[in-house]
Amino acid sequence: MSSAVRWGILGTGSIARKFAAGLAALEDAELAAVGSRSQRSADKFGREFHIARRHGSYEALAADAGVDAVYVATPHVCHKENTLLCLNGGLAVLCEKPLALNAAEAGAMIACARERNVFLMEAMWTHFFPAMAKVRELIAKREIGDVRMVTADFCFRSGWKPEGRLLNPALGGGGLLDVGVYTVAFAHMVFGGPPPRISSMAHIGETGVDEQAAAILGYENGGLAVLKCAVRTSTPHGAMVYGTDGWIEIPPLFWQPDRIVLCRDGKKKELAFERLGNGYSFEAAEVNRCLRKGRTESEIMPLAKSLSIMRTLDRIREQWGLRYPGEARTAEHGEASAERGPDHEVR
Repeated sequence: MSSAVRWGILGTGSIARKFAAGLAALEDAELAAVGSRSQRSADKFGREFHIARRHGSYEALAADAGVDAVYVATPHVCHKENTLLCLNGGLAVLCEKPLALNAAEAGAMIACARERNVFLMEAMWTHFFPAMAKVRELIAKREIGDVRMVTADFCFRSGWKPEGRLLNPALGGGGLLDVGVYTVAFAHMVFGGPPPRISSMAHIGETGVDEQAAAILGYENGGLAVLKCAVRTSTPHGAMVYGTDGWIEIPPLFWQPDRIVLCRDGKKKELAFERLGNGYSFEAAEVNRCLRKGRTESEIMPLAKSLSIMRTLDRIREQWGLRYPGEARTAEHGEASAERGPDHEVR
């Protein structure tokens, strides 16, 4: 792929705007098309970001031969349907986090991508920041010894809008899927896998979603992750990794980090990193890199990792008895189909 990767954006909400702004920082990316449920919305978005092709339906975007990759920017409950539409159209997909509503849906999406040999990645933008890459490097080099504990919080107080995305169970509302996924994904990144043990508790509000929650994840050899998330309570948004010989701090806002602090032998060292564009540029650059290499998965955010995170989220919700309207009750088929190899190259 010698020319710019031609991107389409499916959805025209606030996250779509942020991603569109991030694409502008990449020299090898072109924002070629946008798809919305209405022509009016597509036209408005297209004018704002100078997009030539503006589709009044998602189906039209998925059929656009002038698009190489699509960013799915719709609510969680739409991720599976929208992603499958694009994958079946032969388009690479970067799907906003969480990858799906549950592991069964994620498994079906992964199975489709692998069957069609098309690229798919969860847009866990945090993991592509240089600061987070440095965290992984420091852990791998045992700069703080054996990792023993992780803490992370992502809680904010939203306005009271019961019909809105954050508080509406029909839209997959609640803190866990909206922001708790960041903390779970961070713990997964640090410990390298899912937790064998989970103990969690949530306050389920009057709309039927988790307004605030806390979880302790237990790993092999006694490792612990203490995580908090909320949509009706505010916290600083920091994260820590504690080892036997030191610790790493990812200051607020840990989910879009530009600096970290390393402490060893009682001495602190701050490491700062430059941001590319608004930060969304990093994940888009990873998709571009993978497509140019003929890959259908990212080594940084492989599909097996996304599926594992979704399973952990499912286990946490199961402890609360929280299920969303119309949610499938079985995951075996979708997940089993997704268990095949971690990466496939486009042939």
